[in-house]
Amino acid sequence: MSPVLAGLLQLLALIAALALAHLPLGNHLARVYSSGTHRRVERWIYRGVGVDPDAEMRWPAYLRCVLVFSVAGVLFLYLLQRLQGVLPGSPGFASIDPDQAFNTAVSFVTNTNWQSYYGEQAMGHVVQTAGLAVQNFVSAAVGMAVAAALVRGFARSRTGELGNFWADLVRGVVRVLVPLAAVAAVVLVAGGVIQNFSGIHEVGQFFHGHGTGGPQEWNGGAVASQEAVKLLGTNGGGYFNANSAHPFENPTPFTNLFEIFLMLLIPFSLPRAFGLMVGSVRQGYAILATMATIWAGFVALMMWTEFTHRGPALEIAGGAMEGKEVRFGIGGSSIFAVSTTLTSTGAVDSFHSSFTGLGGGITMLGMMLGEIAPGGVGSGLYGMLIMAVVAVFIAGLMVGRTPEYLGKKIGGREIKFAACYILITPALVLVLTAAAMALPTPGHSMTNSGAHGFSEVLYAYTSAANNNGSAFAGLDADTQWFNTTLGLAMLLGRFLPMVFVLALAGSLARQIPVPATAGTLRTEKPLFTGLLAGAVLIIAGLTYFPALALGPLAEGLAS
Repeated sequence: MSPVLAGLLQLLALIAALALAHLPLGNHLARVYSSGTHRRVERWIYRGVGVDPDAEMRWPAYLRCVLVFSVAGVLFLYLLQRLQGVLPGSPGFASIDPDQAFNTAVSFVTNTNWQSYYGEQAMGHVVQTAGLAVQNFVSAAVGMAVAAALVRGFARSRTGELGNFWADLVRGVVRVLVPLAAVAAVVLVAGGVIQNFSGIHEVGQFFHGHGTGGPQEWNGGAVASQEAVKLLGTNGGGYFNANSAHPFENPTPFTNLFEIFLMLLIPFSLPRAFGLMVGSVRQGYAILATMATIWAGFVALMMWTEFTHRGPALEIAGGAMEGKEVRFGIGGSSIFAVSTTLTSTGAVDSFHSSFTGLGGGITMLGMMLGEIAPGGVGSGLYGMLIMAVVAVFIAGLMVGRTPEYLGKKIGGREIKFAACYILITPALVLVLTAAAMALPTPGHSMTNSGAHGFSEVLYAYTSAANNNGSAFAGLDADTQWFNTTLGLAMLLGRFLPMVFVLALAGSLARQIPVPATAGTLRTEKPLFTGLLAGAVLIIAGLTYFPALALGPLAEGLAS
């Protein structure tokens, strides 16, 4: 079978699996965030925390709960890392340095999972399971809770109430992430992913140069359970430094395709839940169609750049195989790379720095779009809905009519919130990249010079500010400068947008719905899907094109 055909068959199998899961999971998500009842285990949690899950919250109160919960998570995870040297179950590992502990704590709480350390050499079992794995669940649930609040803003009227954060958080963990992760972990174990609490052990001899280099040592861990939620929750942090390219995390082509399925499962199902919650399934399909069109287009572009790159060695290998695992091939690696950067996952089964110049640019552009096709768990949906607000506003300007979306008028207040949301991330990326390139010390971390070296830095800040977490490789990010600035980019890139999402939700929920007329833009039609996709691509393209021209585009055109 040719590599191209193998890649296409994997793509078709993935699409079929996602299509089968879309209706049942989307229906379940809508029931979860519309339910008025509480399960017994949920009531125990509410009593333990001391909150009333039935108390409705306006957007400032909802935001305060998001921030308080997240700050508490950062402090707990930071202290856990700083105390690792005296904790049991940490096979001889020392405590984490302050700047790296800050970076990692922020990374996992913000659903970024950027890692500037070697997981198998730095983090023990206690930190991995009680710290990092727990944040994989709750950080994803926070994103879904904020998305549910925005959907309620569209669905409700004459009220500023958006639901209860604690109820949304607990339901997301108990009813969605834990059951799905449990099933996924069993499948991964059956596929060969390890699950244990063993210490450091030798795995045999390895070969380098002209002789045997001696034994290689690896520690075990509860990898399958963390791998399941890292992908379901679009988290991305790997137990091992090689992430999903490591055979303990991703041993076979089947597990590779299953892991791609996991990272796309919830984001592609949330539009169904959105349609049900606002009372129009066709509106959900319009959002889904936009997401799917962009994702499929990026996959096609990535496969084209990686399969058709010129050169005798590449033609013999069937494409650009540098940095890719032979067990996955170019097809599986391309689908994984696009999916992990168009969501906020950040897991990698190949090294994006080794992709062709244009291929590396595609991974960067996927994050620069705001990771909304289909995006992170929760964050992808609310990001796309923000773009939908902008798209209807643009359409209204074109025809000289007050724009409306789902019966809500999009006025000056609403568009200001949407504009602030859109501008935050590019400002963080471009300002911090410019500072890193202008100052002398950060440049010492670049392995490469020229366009590729610039791409390393641009990718790092793009990944951090968009809460992705993948790296371009080649950049030594374990320095005080990068640990601190990337940590700040992750914090601001996660929580500042949430401020404007919840403020927009509160503004919409207070409105009185307006009836549709003959002049109302039909936002469930293919015309709006095309307008929305165009708005996404044009806004990101205009914002980031100069930076992309200095990095991946220059490298791709020169090769």
